[in-house]
Amino acid sequence: MSDDNQDLTMLGRHTAFYTTPDAAKLEAFPNRSPQRPYVVTLDTHEFSSLCPVTGQPDSCHLTITYSPAEKVVETKSLKYYLVSFRNYPAFNEQVVNRILDDLVAAVQPRWMRVEGRFGSRGGIQLTTVAEHCPENRPA
Repeated sequence: MSDDNQDLTMLGRHTAFYTTPDAAKLEAFPNRSPQRPYVVTLDTHEFSSLCPVTGQPDSCHLTITYSPAEKVVETKSLKYYLVSFRNYPAFNEQVVNRILDDLVAAVQPRWMRVEGRFGSRGGIQLTTVAEHCPENRPA
């Protein structure tokens, strides 16, 4: 691992899954092209959390799109962070906003958007979109 990646504690190592998002650690590494605005898209169909009322799982197609500034999120830590929501009871809107807040704190992007398209319940499909610095959204 190069010197600028020395703070990455999960990459290339066996790591246990976190049981809650509060215990999870999002890691980042230096952006190697900070002079250039570009977009990163991270997409998963396997995200789930728990309904805080019924305790039933809520499945979600989650898309994270962002324009990095000085840091880029390390994807193994992101995967482990997202898995930590599996037993986390929260409303869908709360989950999407929590993910945005945690990622913004970890990487301080120029712009970020988190979209959660949750599975249909009672014939209604819910999508929540939260955005950081919409004025910096790439064209």
